[in-house]
Amino acid sequence: YYLANLPAATDLRTLAATIKARWICEQAHQQLKEELGLDHFEGRSWQGLHRHTLMTMIAYAFLQHRRLAHAARKKKNQ
Repeated sequence: YYLANLPAATDLRTLAATIKARWICEQAHQQLKEELGLDHFEGRSWQGLHRHTLMTMIAYAFLQHRRLAHAARKKKNQ
């Protein structure tokens, strides 16, 4: 079951897309914590936390770009 605040007239396809978008965001956040150390920050300032978060997001974007490029190259070779 899902609880959503979408209008009652919303079609099932839009609801499913919204649910999938949330799942993708949760998976990305889990990867950031497990693979890149987003949850390892032990500083004491907001500025330090923001810098740490920014660096992990940049690393995630770089790795995602590499993964997608590798997948496209693999698909092209087939």
